[in-house]
Amino acid sequence: MELWKKNLVVCWFGMFVTGIGMSQIAPVLPLYIGNLGIYNTSLIEQFSGIAFGATFIISAIFSPIWGHAADKFGRKPMLLRASLGMAIVIGSMGFVHNVYELIGLRLLQGVITGYSTACTTLIATQTDNEHAGWALGTLSTANIAGSLLGPVIGGFIEENFGPKNVFFITGALLLIAFIITALFVKESFTRQNNKILKIKEVWDSIPYKNLTAIMFVTSFILTMSLYSAEPIITIYVTQLSHNMNHVALIAGMAFSASGLANIIAAPRLGKLSDKIGTHKIMLTSLIAAGLIFIPQAFVKDPWQLMGLRFLLGLVMGGLNPSVNVMIKKITPDFLTGRIFGFNISAQYLGVFGGSILGGQVSACLGIRYVFFITGTLLLINALWVYLKVYKRLIPT
Repeated sequence: MELWKKNLVVCWFGMFVTGIGMSQIAPVLPLYIGNLGIYNTSLIEQFSGIAFGATFIISAIFSPIWGHAADKFGRKPMLLRASLGMAIVIGSMGFVHNVYELIGLRLLQGVITGYSTACTTLIATQTDNEHAGWALGTLSTANIAGSLLGPVIGGFIEENFGPKNVFFITGALLLIAFIITALFVKESFTRQNNKILKIKEVWDSIPYKNLTAIMFVTSFILTMSLYSAEPIITIYVTQLSHNMNHVALIAGMAFSASGLANIIAAPRLGKLSDKIGTHKIMLTSLIAAGLIFIPQAFVKDPWQLMGLRFLLGLVMGGLNPSVNVMIKKITPDFLTGRIFGFNISAQYLGVFGGSILGGQVSACLGIRYVFFITGTLLLINALWVYLKVYKRLIPT
């Protein structure tokens, strides 16, 4: 088996577990914070929001820093640092005595993250252009699937084994990812630029600045779209259920349907992009995603919503790989880690922005408007990509 394929298998597992580790705390937080001596409902909600969102904001700040370190010291050291560090930090969350210690560890988790950045950079630099779409498409399913399935897995562990074991089990999985990475990831790293570049010098070194900025914004909008429904899915399913049993389970299935579809579609759409062009898959997927979001506002029962969420996952599977392949092809090798770090920062901000967007729009205008606004944003993004990417004659 070729080296990049072996590394892809290991990185997929590590990114999947990391995605779970970043998101599994969502359904557990209110219950765990209640066990830490906070009994006022409004305070529990406030602390839950701070503890959940803080990790992603800090991760957005530190991802480019770790991306720069990956370009300077190699990608494997960053994989080992992030996986071991997150194993220790997340496992330690099961031992906290108060909510402030928990928030502190969540902040530290955001600081030491960077596994996804290093993985994406490693696979992007090791894979030839002929197979880049398939490889990065396959890799993207890990992070998205882990992030979307994380709340369901966290809820299952909490219900059956208790909240503390959510952190212990996730920490153990990350420790396994560290061991597998140490044993099986192979990298022959040679630093290509010995000069330490400042942010302005990095930007000046990018040959396609406008196109790179469009990719960052597209990553932000894609992730925000996926997560805009997270705060309201359970409430929406409750409204649609009409006293149906197992509302929480059905809501989890509706939310995770897009993650399952993404796992199915992303490698295939990535492989197709290798044949027909990244820009074509990106534009088509953006338009389809925007159009699929809107009917979710008109569904009559949870199963219709689940079906549309599954279709959404199928078309969204072509977007993250397309963005990553485009970035790979227009970025000099010595900047790959730094640029992918910025792109993953945009995704982390999208997670935070999506949660805020969904909650605020739902509170001010109603749940159905979340789908209208999100669909419109995707269609506007599609128009922008058509005018600025699709019609430009650059290597794709």
